[in-house]
Amino acid sequence: MRYNIAMTDRQQAILAAIIEQYAEIAAPVGSVTLAKLFGVSSATIRSEMAKLEDMGFIEAPHTSAGRIPTDKGYRFYVNGITEATMTELPSGIDRSARAIEAHVSSHINKADRAIRSAVDSLVDLTGNFGFATIGSELYMNGIANLFSHPEFREGDHVRAVATLIDNIEPWLSEAQPNEPLNVFIGSENPIGKSSGATLIISRFRSPFSDRSYIGIIGPTRQHYRRTMELVRRAGTMLEEVL
Repeated sequence: MRYNIAMTDRQQAILAAIIEQYAEIAAPVGSVTLAKLFGVSSATIRSEMAKLEDMGFIEAPHTSAGRIPTDKGYRFYVNGITEATMTELPSGIDRSARAIEAHVSSHINKADRAIRSAVDSLVDLTGNFGFATIGSELYMNGIANLFSHPEFREGDHVRAVATLIDNIEPWLSEAQPNEPLNVFIGSENPIGKSSGATLIISRFRSPFSDRSYIGIIGPTRQHYRRTMELVRRAGTMLEEVL
């Protein structure tokens, strides 16, 4: 999904800052915080935030003075990540990727264990729920991680994300996502549209199938650049090793 909306460089930077700050603190981001970050007045930030809200990229939850990203805002941000050359990778990404590679390589002659190990590594490194297809089975880990996030403490969200998890395997078999890296944000999800969850999937070739998948499910409040790169690398490593 693409949005052809004229946004200034500063508005894009403010949107990115809101997304990244919200991922860290799990609370609406206010103008005072952003004013300090950008070195401008709070009034200037409030004006820009009002424009971003009018465009549908951010919203005010309840009566909070701060703002959080919408699914549309996340999509604009993620599109920017996928279209950009990954020259500025998140801090520590290579170290984390090497940790995945070490675990995968230790099971080079046992494909199923290698895939399980990659999933377990993603769970540990991202704090999300992880899964992968192993033949006609789905290996999953990290359910405690998923439901420890504040977004999933309410009953409606819990039920919706549980529905998403329950239907991942049949959906993958039917839809067979074709991109090397697929990102479904919130309402974009094929099932559990009201879950407030993000689904990031990497497709790879394995001894079990030319269309094997590994991925994570987490809240839309996500460290996208880091998580997307780790999921992508996990898929690439598995394809190379297996």
